[in-house]
Amino acid sequence: MTRPQPTAQPHPAERLTLLGLPLDVTDLEGTLDRLGEWMFRAPRSPHTVVTLNPEYIVQARGRPDLVAAVQEADLVTADGIGIVWAARQLHGREVPRAPGYDIVKGLMARHGPQLRVFFLGAKPGVAERAAQNAVRDYGIQVAGVHHGYFDLPEDRRVAELVGASGAHLVLTGMGGGRQETFNGYWRQVLGAPVIIGCGGVIDVFAGTADLAPTWTRRLGVEFLWRVGLDRKRWNRAPRLARFVQMVRAEKRRR
Repeated sequence: MTRPQPTAQPHPAERLTLLGLPLDVTDLEGTLDRLGEWMFRAPRSPHTVVTLNPEYIVQARGRPDLVAAVQEADLVTADGIGIVWAARQLHGREVPRAPGYDIVKGLMARHGPQLRVFFLGAKPGVAERAAQNAVRDYGIQVAGVHHGYFDLPEDRRVAELVGASGAHLVLTGMGGGRQETFNGYWRQVLGAPVIIGCGGVIDVFAGTADLAPTWTRRLGVEFLWRVGLDRKRWNRAPRLARFVQMVRAEKRRR
């Protein structure tokens, strides 16, 4: 199968490299401005967005498909405090955060009824509930919904379904790594001006997952709250420890 080729797009003014993966220096407002331009004022072409967190960097070791998906993304934002810390350690830079939930909520709040959104991800029935709540809260248009529990042989069918929907914004919540590689590989078929891997954001909009408390989000440590609260997430702790080791090793090497 011939891989659809990404459309070359200019990057923000500054793009760092963090342990082999790109990271754009952009805050939330700048991110929302840029995505709004892509959706409504620029020629319609697909763009992928990655909200980078430490787990992606650890997963990317030995995953060339994930490395390629992140490197080819049109925008890569700092999702959590771990990425901010790593940028400070390796580049001496204070990189602002633009987390996935804040990006999605910000786009809906800004553009409301103008915005056509496709909800792709989570368990069957969850995307439908998330879409209903988003319509209620922000007045968006629902371009379509589909659960995230499908296997690789179904990728083309799902991508074509999204592509035919006329969405401005596609939210893919299929788990870190899977959603980024899906978005990167099928971006031309998906066709939407903004395609963003958003993890559990669809669950949060549906009310099937809780948003971390405001104080944890303000400090950028919501991942610690989630890991401590949910036993299913305890396996993330070794990845976070591995990430710290990787950053420290890179800093020593430099």
